Amino acid sequence: MGFLLLEDGTLLEGVSFGAEGESIGEVVFNTSMIGYPESITDPSYSGQILVFTYPLIGNYGIQFEDRESDTPLLRGVVVKEYCKTPSHWGIDYDIDSFLKRFGIVGLSDIDTRALTRKLRIYGTLRGIISSEEFLPDRKEELMSRILSWHIEDFDFVRSSCVKEPVYLGNGSDRIVLIDCGVKQGIVRSLLEIGFQVVMVPAWFTREDILNLDPDGVLISNGPGDPQRLSYLVETTRELIDENVPLFGVCLGHQILGLALGGTTYKLKFGHRGANQPVKDLITGRVYITSQNHSYVMDSEGLPEDIEISFVNLNDKTVEGLRSTRRPIMSVQFHPEASPGPLDTRFLFEEFIKECMKKNYAA
Repeated sequence: MGFLLLEDGTLLEGVSFGAEGESIGEVVFNTSMIGYPESITDPSYSGQILVFTYPLIGNYGIQFEDRESDTPLLRGVVVKEYCKTPSHWGIDYDIDSFLKRFGIVGLSDIDTRALTRKLRIYGTLRGIISSEEFLPDRKEELMSRILSWHIEDFDFVRSSCVKEPVYLGNGSDRIVLIDCGVKQGIVRSLLEIGFQVVMVPAWFTREDILNLDPDGVLISNGPGDPQRLSYLVETTRELIDENVPLFGVCLGHQILGLALGGTTYKLKFGHRGANQPVKDLITGRVYITSQNHSYVMDSEGLPEDIEISFVNLNDKTVEGLRSTRRPIMSVQFHPEASPGPLDTRFLFEEFIKECMKKNYAA
């Protein structure tokens, strides 16, 4: 047995798999049909209980090469059905064993589509996932724990990023990647272009970063509320003043926007899936993108030279920023996909072109 209890008192009982235990987190849903290994290991899910809308999860197992981080940081996994006998030549783990290894509670036999409808109607809800049988006399205690837990109280970035610089690749040109909980797909994309990548902690200062002599700086994706990361916003503001080429992805996009004077707000239930349509306002072309985020940029308060480059066609939210006179660009979606379409991978090449100009004062 096992259960998921939501902050509105809704109780969903199912069958537990993965690790034993209880965890509190934000309950969010992902609409991708494939890519569950990448989603489970995406650091951006720190502090969250992930609900998959696709009814069968785990049918091709989990391979080490598909992981977006070495250790999954989410609080739980909820599925309609998980596959106990996956079939794929490269399997390293089935999903049950993988979650057990990393202490993640799983819950199956849940009507995930009904749960998703609730989240769409009422917005993201807090909840507690447990591998134990639900006991009615515990409900008051469990509800108290849920309602006293707030995701905004945590800086998940500090626990998601590297603790010291990590050097990857042997290219002659160097990208400093500010790690906020980066997906390995971003690192692979930069290395494939031929750059050396230096991953640094999110708390590195302007001086720390410039001492590495970067040709450009990429601010990665990551978990949590960007407004909590004042230290990174200030560092980004100082790098803008240095005219260093900057590229923000997902959380990095929000950090860059805040550093430019903009504001962010939280979406009702976020964008999570590999099928989010965005429109390039410069070319008019539409792309299908992979996304995982709760917060978005407000279009108000940005400098005159900052233009909105992409918008989400579902809700018209800001999906990209670009400067008309400075080497600054950012996108809310994931150009590297992982999982998802590779339609927008060209954005890495556009960033690299800015880095190769070497026209900034270090």
